[in-house]
Amino acid sequence: MKEEIKRKDGVSPETDELSSTLMGDAFDLLAEGTTFNVLLVIQDGGGEVASYEFSHDGVEACLEGAREKVRKVASAHGDPDAHLADPLRYALSYLGAVEDESGAYRDALLLEFGEKGYISYSAYSFVEGIGSGDEFAWSEPAPAGETEPLL
Repeated sequence: MKEEIKRKDGVSPETDELSSTLMGDAFDLLAEGTTFNVLLVIQDGGGEVASYEFSHDGVEACLEGAREKVRKVASAHGDPDAHLADPLRYALSYLGAVEDESGAYRDALLLEFGEKGYISYSAYSFVEGIGSGDEFAWSEPAPAGETEPLL
């Protein structure tokens, strides 16, 4: 029987910074009209960050590919090609749709993030004006619940 790991609640400042930076980069891409399916960043204990993009399939397949990449990098204790040691935290982001308070589905940038030993979470921000440069707008990130821990 596999023993359940007791995980800490909350988000470390380092994971908050990593996920906020990824979201900011994704907002910039959306404002420019640059399409992407899933963006992933993984950080090791030394602060080195590796970035990956998954775009050669549908969003669901790319999302599963990104999650699997985190697991593979963790089981390999790093990614030498990306100069990454044993991963400590990750964040991934993709464009989807979220139901608003009126019941309508709206474009949203979704974020999943986690850190070794912590509960993993997700969040979203509604977005409008994709590809409109300075007219692009987003809402404050809102929590979307816990996700399966990948580390």
